[in-house]
This record gives sequence, structure tokens and C-alpha cells, in this order.
Amino acid sequence: MTSVEGRHNKLLGTRGEDMAVSFLEGLRYRILERNFRCKAGEVDIVAQDGKTLVFVEVKTRRTAGYGPPQLAVTSFKQRQISKAALTWLAARRRHDSNARFDVVAITFKPDAEPDIEHFVNAFDLCF
Repeated sequence: MTSVEGRHNKLLGTRGEDMAVSFLEGLRYRILERNFRCKAGEVDIVAQDGKTLVFVEVKTRRTAGYGPPQLAVTSFKQRQISKAALTWLAARRRHDSNARFDVVAITFKPDAEPDIEHFVNAFDLCF
């Protein structure tokens, strides 16, 4: 990947995350943190849905040419997100919190509104 492609992908990812935050806020989620990073991995969005903590992975694509974006949340990626979520919970002493993992998949379409799909409880804690 060239540096130009890398910048375009980063901009696309940021745009998708911004859109996901707006979408989730429209569902009355309270955004607690964005782009939490640790040695184990990363969580795109940490939110509160009622009494439940939600760790959200956002996947964004320009087209559906490589398949739907949610398919990029592989078992390896799920393990990384799980480890990062556990680190987040430990750092905030919230081990007893109800939590789940959601995926927001966004596909941009030429000359049309982006397609946003929200997968609630998309996967379980993985090790």
C-alpha cells in the first residue's frame, strides 16, 4: 500500500467512525471514549447503552467489492478487541459491568447515502 492509499484509508476510517458515533448517539448511546489503544489491541468506540457498556468495532468500505465490511471482523480481530476491552475495564475498575460487542458496518455508495448496518452483540468475548 502506498502512503497515499494509507492516508485515504485512514481518512475513510475516521469518516466512518464519525458517522458511527452520530448513528449511535441517534440511538441514545452515550459515547465514553473513541480509539482506545493498548498493547493488546484497539477499540474504536466505547459507549453506554442504558446500563450496558458497548465496545464497538467500526468497519468502513468504499464499495462492496471485497464483501460486506462486517466480514473483516475476523476471529483474530475479535480476540484483539476482547483483550483491549478487558484492559479498558481493568483500567477503570469496571470488571463487574455488563458489556457486549457491537459492529457498525458502513459502505459508501457512489451518488447515494452510505449504507449503515448495526450488529448488536455481534460476537462474544474471545481469548
